[in-house]
Amino acid sequence: MDVELLTRFFMWCTILNGSLLLISSLLGMVFSTDFVYGIHSKWFPMQKDTFNAVLYALIGIWKIIIFVFNVIPWAVLAIIS
Repeated sequence: MDVELLTRFFMWCTILNGSLLLISSLLGMVFSTDFVYGIHSKWFPMQKDTFNAVLYALIGIWKIIIFVFNVIPWAVLAIIS
């Protein structure tokens, strides 16, 4: 594999994962919080504040994973190419 192919691969991984993160953040945190809470509270009994904290933490962890495994390798390959 050459550097150009890897750079394009990580660029598209970043774009796709960033888009999924944005969509899930908007849908999960802004528009359908009550709907998602209603579904999950049937399976796992918890308070709404706890649910919001867990959802916020998971989206934050997902963001860190995207940066570590997609954005940083893409930036490094873009710099060295």
